[in-house]
Amino acid sequence: MMKQTVTIQDLYALQSITSPKLAPNEQEAVFIRTQLNEDNNNYEAHLFHVDLQTEEVTQWTFGNERLSSPAWRPDGSAVAFLVKRDDAQQLYMLQKRGGEARAITSLPNGVTSFLWAPCGTKVYVTTTSIDGAPVTEKVEKKEDEKVKPYKVDGMKYKMDGVGGDGLRAQNRVQHIAVVDVETGDVEQLTDGAFSYHLQAINHAGTQLIYSVNRAENKDWNFQSMMYVYTIGTKEEVVLNEREGYFGGAAFSFDDAYIAYVGADQTFKNATHADAYVYDIAHNVTFNITEQIDAPVGDYVVADHQQSVDAPAIIWTETNALYFQLSVMGDVRLYYATLDGAVYPASQEGEHIYDYAVMKSGNTALVAVTNCTFPGELFFYDITTGARTQLTHFNDAWLENVQVVDAEPIVYRSKDDRFDVHGWLMKPANFEEGKTYPLIVEIHGGPHTMYGNSFFHELQLLAAQGYGVLYTNPRGSHGYSQEFVNACREDYGGGDYEDIMASIDYVLNSYNWIKKDELGVTGGSYGGFMTNWIVGHTDRFKAAVTQRSISNWISFYGVSDIGYYFTPWQIGANMTDVDKLWEHSPLKYAGDVNTPLLILHSEKDFRCPIEQAEQLYITLKAQGKETAFVRFPDSDHNLSRNGIPSLRQARLAEMLQWFETYITK
Repeated sequence: MMKQTVTIQDLYALQSITSPKLAPNEQEAVFIRTQLNEDNNNYEAHLFHVDLQTEEVTQWTFGNERLSSPAWRPDGSAVAFLVKRDDAQQLYMLQKRGGEARAITSLPNGVTSFLWAPCGTKVYVTTTSIDGAPVTEKVEKKEDEKVKPYKVDGMKYKMDGVGGDGLRAQNRVQHIAVVDVETGDVEQLTDGAFSYHLQAINHAGTQLIYSVNRAENKDWNFQSMMYVYTIGTKEEVVLNEREGYFGGAAFSFDDAYIAYVGADQTFKNATHADAYVYDIAHNVTFNITEQIDAPVGDYVVADHQQSVDAPAIIWTETNALYFQLSVMGDVRLYYATLDGAVYPASQEGEHIYDYAVMKSGNTALVAVTNCTFPGELFFYDITTGARTQLTHFNDAWLENVQVVDAEPIVYRSKDDRFDVHGWLMKPANFEEGKTYPLIVEIHGGPHTMYGNSFFHELQLLAAQGYGVLYTNPRGSHGYSQEFVNACREDYGGGDYEDIMASIDYVLNSYNWIKKDELGVTGGSYGGFMTNWIVGHTDRFKAAVTQRSISNWISFYGVSDIGYYFTPWQIGANMTDVDKLWEHSPLKYAGDVNTPLLILHSEKDFRCPIEQAEQLYITLKAQGKETAFVRFPDSDHNLSRNGIPSLRQARLAEMLQWFETYITK
């Protein structure tokens, strides 16, 4: 039987497997399966259990709800997790022996994160305080209260992804409280005008690690200070004092060390993240990945996996460490020791997007995907490399649907500065001797990367008869620090040339590509680059720009990150509008001859929709071939975790545009 090709509707058939959590006995685990629900137009995420001895998988929760953050009770008798029921997200506990999940918390403003105390009778939570009130106090809105103005206090007053009008509530902060599991009694541990974020608790149950930014002027402060807090004495000791983004802290099993991951501000947001260890007894911190010229963490962009929250770093009982490293299109598991040994602990050619390591450090649970494999959970013997597939949720889909593999390519940049990596997919049902159109995809960031990971959108384009070319031009993560930093202050320069060079390379190397039937698309930075491309070359027959930047001058003031991201990336602010305009695709609108479809979310506060509005009106006023589609109730992440029906619509609009202007 001939397999069918990938369709838009497959969004609902594909299932995402994440959050593997080992039980204390290491004989069993839980994980989360997420699937789009077409009838309810939302997402369902349920808790599953796997017996590691028998490999039996059992579903533990049901219904149309979305769970997150599962964590075993220290004695292994139950699992706690977060779920939103009614108005607020609360913490629930489900007994291993069965029954209904029981609410542990009923905090008026819900729970955002939690950690079990080692005793298992208490749990530490972060929750919201409004107007300085205790976290247990519900701030009631009076029925006759009139609409009030929102007085902006500071430059970081809005944020993409918060919903509504995107405004960050200035009267709300996150605080830490401890909850008695049996009685529900709540004791608030922190207070004040700053938000606290739980990181870790030691095995003795005597110390917490949390992060808090107490800077009076947060507009220009990017320091995520971590503190070790002694619960009994309430003493606080700073763990890191460098400006940058640090977190994911974890105590070693003997509580002698603290590991964490982060990046300083040397190259702003292009700086590689490293893994650090703090020796508590000697009060010294050392960088265990200093000699590796690649970033710690997972920087892959794709559209399938949901709510991944992999641990930043994991200790073994022998004081060795495991973490993810993004390197040349892979996300691999790496192993390190305190004496400086660091080496890969998983194979090439794949994306390990979530994991849990057993205490010995010899075995692990890994959630793995690659270009043709949507992702499942495996038991992994690290010492031998042997793997056993534990889940099979996508097996039936793979049996019936044709997926297309991606061929890695490497080419030299035009300025002979870098080797640039990418992938080329042939169309589904490819036939030798025939020629096909090609779509070029450009990722966002720019400091992210395409990788050896399953990507529904790319498979969909291949199913429509297109070749697909996607690359990691300079600015992408997963390569050297020089490479990831190379696009800063040069948007539309070397990065543009790297993308053009990839097209030249494949046209010269493969005879099945129709050089006169090329399309291009991308989102965010990829949308900026799509806009830039159509203003600087006519070699594409059609283009689709998504959640894009068209005007750096207005972006500076309207984006939630514009006032600092713009100087970080372009090297200019509003005192140098000439430079901002020089790098703005809108300046080159008169040179656009490529039919351009503009897709944008109405509640995108990262790249606000005015960027699309300016581009559309300017192109229309000049008689250019363009169209504009707006997506209501959607933010910057529409393509990845937006409303399912709108994700469908976005893909349909893209396919229709390419069909109209390339293949018709």
